[in-house]
Amino acid sequence: MEERQFTVDQPDTRLDKLIANQFPDLTRSRVSKLIKDGAVLVNQRVQKPKYQAQLHDQITIKIPTPEQLDVTPEAIPLDVVYEDDQVIVVNKPQGMVVHPAPGHPNHTLVNALLAHTKLSSINGTVRPGIVHRIDKDTSGLLMVAKTDVAHQSLTKQLQEKTSRRKYLALVHGNIREDQGTIDASLGRSSKDRKKQAVVPDGRHAVTHFRVLQRFGSDYTLVECQLETGRTHQIRVHMQYINHPLVGDPLYGPRKTIKGNGQFLHASELGFTHPTTGKALDFHSPLPPIFQQTLAKLAKQYGVTNLEEEAKHEW
Repeated sequence: MEERQFTVDQPDTRLDKLIANQFPDLTRSRVSKLIKDGAVLVNQRVQKPKYQAQLHDQITIKIPTPEQLDVTPEAIPLDVVYEDDQVIVVNKPQGMVVHPAPGHPNHTLVNALLAHTKLSSINGTVRPGIVHRIDKDTSGLLMVAKTDVAHQSLTKQLQEKTSRRKYLALVHGNIREDQGTIDASLGRSSKDRKKQAVVPDGRHAVTHFRVLQRFGSDYTLVECQLETGRTHQIRVHMQYINHPLVGDPLYGPRKTIKGNGQFLHASELGFTHPTTGKALDFHSPLPPIFQQTLAKLAKQYGVTNLEEEAKHEW
């Protein structure tokens, strides 16, 4: 177990934010989990993530040694969209887990990446290079850090909301509004530990959406832009406004269009290069099953302008 200590010199700052700023290698989500697990002490007492730190508070952080997994490089084909000596952008296929975990130690994106290149060491041996994740059954673009410098830069961009992530989602029902914002805090569901839910004391979560196409009163194709990146955020937020994702095995209805999980695709990704400062933007086409499903719906509902709608910018 690693122990870190420091004295507060920035009073009236949330505890989780303060620690994340003090230690750039610890993400805000990681810090919040450590606090909730009782691994963070303020003057030898456990506090909540929103605790307002006071001048001269003594902060002690006990970071558990991560469970060691034998992460073996595997020669799994990768769809590399961009790569240089600092970062690599990949197009993750639906059905692939991002990193190893107990019960799923191999055949992940990390296993494939390790066979392809060196990755940053900030997240240890289990999640090397991983700055952000997308769910197993969500396809699309993911940025990965090859160096620690790149990892810190990309993490900071996520925290400061300067990177850009857009998703295409097919949802149930007819969303009447052409666009909107869902601002609802998320946390673990008290009814099902496998699920996330909108909860009063959860973590701040904001999703902006824009309707691209309506298929009668049954389905809507939307573009979602993340302001925050919480676990299952788009899936839970769309369920929250009574428009769950089509095919979602956790948050959607049983009667749905058959697919390989939720129809959710990380279609656009933008960030500033960690060392050159150049703005980078990437686009990923929908996977075949998503394209085929939209084509069938367009034919069924007489939609003729689907491709043009999908090209519109925010």
